[in-house]
Amino acid sequence: MTSKIVPHHEKDEEHEVRNPEEKFLVLHNDDYHTFDYVIDALMKICEHDMIQAEQCTLLVHYKGKCDVKKGSFSYLRPMKNALIQKELKATID
Repeated sequence: MTSKIVPHHEKDEEHEVRNPEEKFLVLHNDDYHTFDYVIDALMKICEHDMIQAEQCTLLVHYKGKCDVKKGSFSYLRPMKNALIQKELKATID
């Protein structure tokens, strides 16, 4: 009987185990603020470049929400609070 050798992939993204400490800053649609206002907030608060901020804003508009940043709770909390101070809806999931 011969054994079949299965190739080992160093990084298999489909089966990658998520770090339980890792959270997502989620921006939710609110139907009040302009695209430019949200884009500006994402660039200033989350340090997105223009293209990333535009893409996230479109996803929020069409899908209702978008993960805008990933990291630990303590890293994301100040950004969430800053978005809320700008009267945007944000959560950490």
